[in-house]
Amino acid sequence: MLENDELQAIKEMDFEAAFEALQENVKELEGEGLSLEESLKRYQRGQALARRCAELLEEAELQVRTLAAESTQPIETEE
Repeated sequence: MLENDELQAIKEMDFEAAFEALQENVKELEGEGLSLEESLKRYQRGQALARRCAELLEEAELQVRTLAAESTQPIETEE
């Protein structure tokens, strides 16, 4: 299981940092030489990073939808 400090650090990452860390994590998992225990830790970290990326993408999508909805509303003018 991941340490609370590491989970908190992941929760504070922006999308670019989380995605870069996820890519590095995948490279390490694909490489040779990791013990089973270390592989499991990397897998758990990867899952947490993937969740963070998904959360941030969902937030961005919501913002885009909100902006798109606002742009289709008629502009109010004073008469």
